[in-house]
Amino acid sequence: MQSTKLSFKDQILEGIPNILPAPKPYDAAMNHAPKRKAILSAEEKKLALKNALRYFDKKDHKTLLPEFKAELETYGRIYMYRLRPDYKMYARPISEYPAQSSQAAAIMLMIQNNLDYAVAQHPHELITYGGNGAVFSNWAQYRLTMKYLAEMNDEQTLVMYSGHPMGLFPSHKDAPRVVVTNGMMIPNYSQPDDWEKFNALGVTQYGQMTAGSYMYIGPQGIVHGTTITVLNGFRKIKKPTKGHLFVTSGLGGMSGAQPKAGNIAGCITVCAEVNPKITQVRLDQGWIDEKITDLDALVARVKTAKVQKETISIAYLGNVVEVWEKFDEAEIHIDLGSDQTSLHNPWAGGYYPVGLSFEAANEMMAQDPDQFKEAVQNSLRRHTDAINKHTAKGTYFFDYGNAFLLEASRAGADIMAENGIDFKYPSYVQDIMGPMCFDYGFGPFRWVCASGKPEDLAKTDAIACAVLEDIKKNSPEKIQQQMADNIQWIKGAQENKLVVGSQARILYADAEGRMKIAQAFNDAIEKGEIGMVILGRDHHDVSGTDSPYRETSNIYDGSRFTADMAIQNVIGDSFRGATWVSIHNGGGVGWGEVINGGFGMVLDGTMEASKKLKQMLFWDVNNGISRRSWARNEGALFAIKRAMEIEPNLKVTLPNFVDDGLLN
Repeated sequence: MQSTKLSFKDQILEGIPNILPAPKPYDAAMNHAPKRKAILSAEEKKLALKNALRYFDKKDHKTLLPEFKAELETYGRIYMYRLRPDYKMYARPISEYPAQSSQAAAIMLMIQNNLDYAVAQHPHELITYGGNGAVFSNWAQYRLTMKYLAEMNDEQTLVMYSGHPMGLFPSHKDAPRVVVTNGMMIPNYSQPDDWEKFNALGVTQYGQMTAGSYMYIGPQGIVHGTTITVLNGFRKIKKPTKGHLFVTSGLGGMSGAQPKAGNIAGCITVCAEVNPKITQVRLDQGWIDEKITDLDALVARVKTAKVQKETISIAYLGNVVEVWEKFDEAEIHIDLGSDQTSLHNPWAGGYYPVGLSFEAANEMMAQDPDQFKEAVQNSLRRHTDAINKHTAKGTYFFDYGNAFLLEASRAGADIMAENGIDFKYPSYVQDIMGPMCFDYGFGPFRWVCASGKPEDLAKTDAIACAVLEDIKKNSPEKIQQQMADNIQWIKGAQENKLVVGSQARILYADAEGRMKIAQAFNDAIEKGEIGMVILGRDHHDVSGTDSPYRETSNIYDGSRFTADMAIQNVIGDSFRGATWVSIHNGGGVGWGEVINGGFGMVLDGTMEASKKLKQMLFWDVNNGISRRSWARNEGALFAIKRAMEIEPNLKVTLPNFVDDGLLN
């Protein structure tokens, strides 16, 4: 066994150790992934073990075989816990990474941020958020990938097959340094059990959106989008946020942003969560103000908050179904209602059924998956019935893109509209984010300060704010509200203490805003005012994702089940200057339900970076606007015509409208 302690850089360069490190004890204090159901046959278990052992020299197979067999039987996966590094996992300043390419070092920084204990949901299982959103499937993949990135030069590209580093291939300096695919299955093999089987075999993984593409920035990444959603939700029902109630559930990776966003918007937020560990983490982080474990105490506290018109976020440690039912009984009016549990992953810990303790549910999902599925579907029917009682009294409920409506319909809940085709309630993209944001090109632009310095982040905030204020002076009336919301957001970003992990920021911007902010950053880097900056976005954006029940749910020309846009997006980004690109099956709404693509771009102050950012960011947004305009979306038609006026080399096919009277 290895005894000499290596430095951080040496451990990176070592990759998979020639001498195995000592086994690591299972840390019960960590938030761990639930045990996956046993789905492999006896022969498939042997194949999973052969697949895992191929990362190691033959001399180590006898040692590792029983260990990996035990992991497979105990957890349903082979994580290779022994290979987990000894060093602390966090986004170090870019200068601390051993690398021949600064672009590769930036990617190493982002990978480590995704696995930071303060950021990742199940860090020992390499899962960033969503219950199964993985950066890698096992620790050998992590070690080998980091070694390749350390060795890479600017005329090589690292090819990633669902967490597995296939290798470094010759390319050129303007090519992406890394190309990532996650879960790209032959279409007939994208059912939930297919993921369970092939992931257990170690041949594919669920990358979520920004987990497997190394662009997650902690819950801040969704705080802004959630803030915009809550603000616009209250605008839609013509109510101020002050003194009014938003009820939802989920405090995990993405959903943990909800109470913080509620506070920024200025409402009363009640967010239910069954996992005591993650609830305490959010309380310790300051993302929730109070934790309550008793329903009667919760009712009393909410009544007080309403009377006093407080801005407060309350976590209820328990099941949200009980909250909906109790508030109905207690005559507490809910103004906005939603749910952000991971219902894209309903049978493996994404949704916990009412009537079972957290521990009992975890045991049942592994030991008796059929009974667990029945319990989840019973809970969804009861959940829907409780929501329906509130909406009958005036509550505005929306699906928060987590597949709640879809899974409730599959459970036979009373969730369908009278026509038997549509749902009773809209997706938030249909009602809020699509027509108000995506159609106009506004989406979640983000950046990370590679220096790791808070002062660099403060400088970039000031730069972005100045750019937006300048753009707003001459922006069309149709997007004035968007501009104002984002200026208000960026001005309050520091005081709201949104940073968890890397020194990162997010705001909603259109192509003009993204390009001008990025150019201003690049200029500041060139002058030595700030260090390098890494640009990115959530895949949940204008152009990156084809998702018929979320991102593209407000596309009504029949094309929402196609995935051309996401594929075109990642191809186009790759030859227009992205530092790395990714394309995933699954993400947000579930395996087989969505195709989504993302990118990362390193700004280093050079003319080359300036050229790339203009080419790529313009395409990255306008690809989606053009598709939305072809679907006859009014806001997108306005936006793409404006884009063509600005850029003479852009020529987009526009739709002709048919008189409905003629059709009738």
